[in-house]
Parts: sequence; C-alpha cells; structure tokens
Amino acid sequence: IVAYSSVSHMGLVIASVLIQTPWSINGAMLLMIAHGLTSSLLFCLANTNYERTNTRTLMLTRGLQITMPLMATWWLLASLTNMALPPTTNLLGELLIITSTLNWSTATIILTGATTLLTATYSLYIFITTHHGPQQSTTLPPSNTREHLLMALHLLPLALLMTNPKLILAQ
Repeated sequence: IVAYSSVSHMGLVIASVLIQTPWSINGAMLLMIAHGLTSSLLFCLANTNYERTNTRTLMLTRGLQITMPLMATWWLLASLTNMALPPTTNLLGELLIITSTLNWSTATIILTGATTLLTATYSLYIFITTHHGPQQSTTLPPSNTREHLLMALHLLPLALLMTNPKLILAQ
C-alpha cells in the first residue's frame, strides 16, 4: 500500500515536469524530496511492524497503538505527512503542481484531485487498519532507540523544509 502512494505522487511529478513552468518544476522538486523522505519513513515503519509481528497482512497487525504507542505516533506523523496535511512540504509541492496543471488545462483538476484523494485514502487506511481495532498479539518486543532515531532523522529534514521551503524552491 505504501508503494501505491508512491505511484500517485510520481504521477503528479511527471505531469508537472511535462508542463515545464517554473511553478510546476518547483512543485515537482519539492514533492520529490518530500515524498522521498516520507515514503522512506513509511517503509521503515512497515519493516518495524513486520519485524515484530512477522506478517504483512494488515488485519493481523491490528491494535498496535496499545502495544507500541510511540511507534503509533510515528505512523500518525508519517501518514499525515503523506496525506499532505498542512503545513507539510508535501502540501506545498502538491499545491504548486495542482495550480500549474490547472493553469495548463482545467480538465486536469479531476485527475489531480483524484490522485491526491487516493493517496490520502491509502495513508489513512493503513494507519487505521494497523493501529486501531482489537489487539491481535499481546507479546511484542518493544521498539528500541535506534528505530526512534531513524524515524526522527526522516522527519527532521521535513520539518526544516516546512519552516524554510526556499532551501529547495528556485527564486
């Protein structure tokens, strides 16, 4: 499911690169960097879930919020970032891309709107399915500091870009 959101984001990037306006290029650059960090974070989180539950079936990993609350917080932050919630860098990238494609052709609003809605739906579905509901397994090994450091090192550059997107955007 994480890979499906990558396909959605890269579809937006390809559309904006083909338009070749300054806004679309800035949006593509911003979304590629933000997506790279967010997607990598989501894959790391999926791997930590797999290491503890030994399954990739979402229904068998329910109730992880109770057993691993800090990991659930990382999942929430990663999912919200992937859904382009304000003030994330993904939102700025998607807005620049959607605006430039809309200026190019008004018919693109349907496709870009559906793409962003689909990505948000994937992210919300994976978070709700794995962290809410009845707990399937009660004895899971706890998360360790190395894993939390890895998650923080994914989110710190995103936080830096949220506060100063001019680091990437062309003047």
